[in-house]
Amino acid sequence: MTDMPLLALDQVELVLGSTSRYRAELLRRIAPHFRQATPDVDETPQPGEAPAALARRLAQAKAQAVAKMHPGALVIGSDQVAGLGAAILGKPGTAARAIRQLQASSANAVRFYTGLCLIDARREPFIARHALDITDVQFRPLTRPEIERYVEREQPLDCAGAFKSEGLGISLFEHIRSDDPSALVGLPLIALCRLLREAGIAVL
Repeated sequence: MTDMPLLALDQVELVLGSTSRYRAELLRRIAPHFRQATPDVDETPQPGEAPAALARRLAQAKAQAVAKMHPGALVIGSDQVAGLGAAILGKPGTAARAIRQLQASSANAVRFYTGLCLIDARREPFIARHALDITDVQFRPLTRPEIERYVEREQPLDCAGAFKSEGLGISLFEHIRSDDPSALVGLPLIALCRLLREAGIAVL
């Protein structure tokens, strides 16, 4: 907690450093008023970079990029990386890639790392607070026709791992293990509420 007086969330300028509709929908659960901004960040993994390190680095880079454009605001950066063994599963972009990703995930465990960074740009120097959520998803054995029908119906082309857990994608799993059910969708709200409290902001 800082030495600043406790403020209500609607008394501060809140900026989500993402244009993702999924993250925006999640943030609306706790913050009725915020702006979205596009972070100009290269998301290419560095050579040998582990999925957890990549998620942390990109979350901070996105928050920092947006904070420079919005001094005086609280800026949220988040990034999610899916790991299947040593391989990183990115956003498929096409139906063919989505099908290949889900075939690889079938009957396997995929670990999702969701990095979170809250930058307090209300004064210099900026203060950054961090969190990392780890969610394990066990996929059930999937047939090729099941995968094709799923991809055709839900079009999860902009989702890491090629599924939407908040939708029909839930039918692909045997179980999910996580401390925060919102993290798998892209923004860990439990951790975000904690970081806001540490910044002197009352969500309630």
